[in-house]
This record gives sequence, structure tokens and C-alpha cells, in this order.
Amino acid sequence: MNAPLAFDILHRSPSSRARLGRVHTPHGHFDTPAFMTVGTQGTVKGLVPPLVRDAGAQIILANTYHLMLRPGAATVARLGGLHAFMGWSRPILTDSGGYQAYSMSDINSVSDDGVTFKSIVDGSSVHLTPERSIEVQNTLGADIIMAFDDCPPSVDPRTLNQARQRIAGQSARARKARDYDHTRRLDEANERTIRWLLRCVAAHARPAEQALFGIVQGGVDLERRSRSAAQITGVDLPGYAIGGVAVGEGFSEIVRVVEHTAPLLPEARPRYLMGVGFERDIVAAVRAGVDMFDCVLPTRNGRNAFAFTPAGPLRLRNAVHAEDPGPIDPDCDCPACRPAAYQWDTPGGRPFSRGYLRHLFMAREMLGPILVSLHNVRHFQRLMVDIRSTIREDGWSAFGRRWPVAFTTGPAIPPEPG
Repeated sequence: MNAPLAFDILHRSPSSRARLGRVHTPHGHFDTPAFMTVGTQGTVKGLVPPLVRDAGAQIILANTYHLMLRPGAATVARLGGLHAFMGWSRPILTDSGGYQAYSMSDINSVSDDGVTFKSIVDGSSVHLTPERSIEVQNTLGADIIMAFDDCPPSVDPRTLNQARQRIAGQSARARKARDYDHTRRLDEANERTIRWLLRCVAAHARPAEQALFGIVQGGVDLERRSRSAAQITGVDLPGYAIGGVAVGEGFSEIVRVVEHTAPLLPEARPRYLMGVGFERDIVAAVRAGVDMFDCVLPTRNGRNAFAFTPAGPLRLRNAVHAEDPGPIDPDCDCPACRPAAYQWDTPGGRPFSRGYLRHLFMAREMLGPILVSLHNVRHFQRLMVDIRSTIREDGWSAFGRRWPVAFTTGPAIPPEPG
């Protein structure tokens, strides 16, 4: 390859903005629309790389902030770079650490120079700038790297209840800043994000090997989204991302922002919606023209006995599953649901039952989180395979019958039964 990334658009849906494509990187290609499994600390928790690969993952994501703190980018480089370190020969994307400035806002401070964190490892002070973020990502050696951006809360944190404030990482700031001006904060983030992007471009030492993506901000304000998109796409880059989505706003607002912003990004470059992972969010964004996604939902929820299915999620700790002999999803071909397909020698090729999986979680056995995480990773890869087929055939009505969860209007995570 003469460039760090090439993007081929293979087919466009005649009834939406969805497109079928393929991204080429120095470590191979991945098909789009793509869902990137998250391996925050250089590992997809509980799953060895061949299992992640066999589940259909073509590209995974690692976290710059966490790897910078432990074991350190220099250590990763001495051990052969991120691909060798993780034992993953396919494409890798690293985020910049900018999201941590948002999610850890209670233990950091932001200035025009960068973000100062309190380390989650040893409590020491860590200063992360655009230049330092790019230096770490250059050293790690991922195929796609992200610009360091300022991610503001999408909505005024003072309007959220206390639980949502904690989820958004904004509770302390909302309590302290009585004079907080949300529109001013969005403008500040937009201007800081473009300035930081220019610093990232100047600091990027491996432009022939690593593709740098810029990130659009602007909250749920469409005018500010347009302004940010114009600024970010004014810099010629291999790809562009929509950031600051699904950080406090509801489903309808996510769709409104993505449908507005995605067409503002260059047609010939990959479009990446950061941190969005529920099935209905992905489908709506694909139909708006987005190509790449990532989220911790499959493995984080899998570790907590929460299994995704096309008909809706299951909470496997619930007593209703105690003596259920059936698999999580009879149509799924993951090792938990169809072990014989992977030459796993279970009696009669039987699946791991819901009753057995519930027992594992109730007994706190690690096999439960492993199997359900593996199922969830495969679930989202099956979703993407079907989405790609649907784009080619323009068969959205049939897709909806196969994946009713992708068109639900209720809560994405239903409440626990009372």
C-alpha cells in the first residue's frame, strides 16, 4: 500500500444512505459497515484472540489512555508493537484518550494545552496533550489512530438526574459550576477540537503507516455540528468520526444528530460513529451512511449475565432460566449456542444451556462471563454480516423481521423485573 488506508465503496443502498465497503490497512482489510470489538487494555476481556477472530471480528479497538498508564507505550514497542503484544494480526484502531477527558471528568482538568488526569493506576498526575496522544499512538503502532479531541457532554449535565450524571461522568462538575453555560461549553469544545486536530497532524510521525481520523463534536446542537464538521473535514485526512454521541442523550436525539452529521462527512472516506453499540443505534446510523462502530456493550454486558438476541436481551441471572435447557439463541452459531460447529466436544453436540449459564453466574465461575461475552461478540458480528447483505439486496423489511430488536422503541436495556 502507498497510503496507510484505502476505502472502497462496493455498493450503495437505493433506499437509504447506507453503503457497503471495504477498508484496507497495513494489517489487512475489514468489511463495512463494521463493528469493532473493544479490547481496552490490549485484550478483549476473557477471550483469546482466535476466539475473537472466529466470532467474526475483523478489527478491534484498544485504549491509548489505559495502555499509556500500564504497561506503557515504550514497553509495548519493545515487545514488538501492539499487534504482536496482543497476538492479533488483523487491523487495530486506538482511540486518543479524549473520551477519558469526558468520562473521568471528576478526576481531571481540561485546558487549551491538554488534559491533566489523576492516574487510575497509582493516583499520580498525568498530563495528556494532542502531541503526547499521537506520540503514544505512533509508538503503539495501530493501523488507525484518532485525533485528541475535547468531548463535551451532549446535553447540559444539570438537566440529568443523579444516576445519569454519574454515568455521564459529570456529577461533580455539575454541582460545582453554578455558572455553567452549556452552549459556551459546546463552542469551547468545537474550537479546542479543531486546534488540537491541527496539533495532532503536525505531531503525527508515521503518516505513511497509520491513518489519522479527525472527530466532529457539537453535542445535539445541529448548527454546531455543522460548524465542527466543516472545520474538521477542512483538514484532509484518511477518515472522519462523529464523537460525543450516546453520552447522555436519548435514542431520538442520537438519530437526529447522526442523520444530520454523517452526510456532512466526505463521501469517499470511512465514517466512524464512536462508542455507539445498541442494535437500533447501529442500524439507524448505517442507514444514515455510517461505516464503523465500536462499543464495550458485548463484553461488558456479557460479564454481567446479559445476553443479546435478535428478539431482545436476556438477563440470565433471572430465576426463569434456572432449568431452561435451551441455548441463549437457537439461531446463533457461536460456541456457546452451537459448540459442534467449532468442534467443541459436548455430549451430542448440545449447546450450553441457559440453566447451566445461570448456574455459572450464580456460582461466580469465570466460564459464564467467557461464554456469554463470546456469544455477544458473535451476535454483533452476525448483525453486521446481515446488515451488509441487506444493503446489497436492499431488503430492509425482511431484515426487520429477522432483527426486531433493531427497531424497538422501548428502552434499549429493559428494567429488571419487579
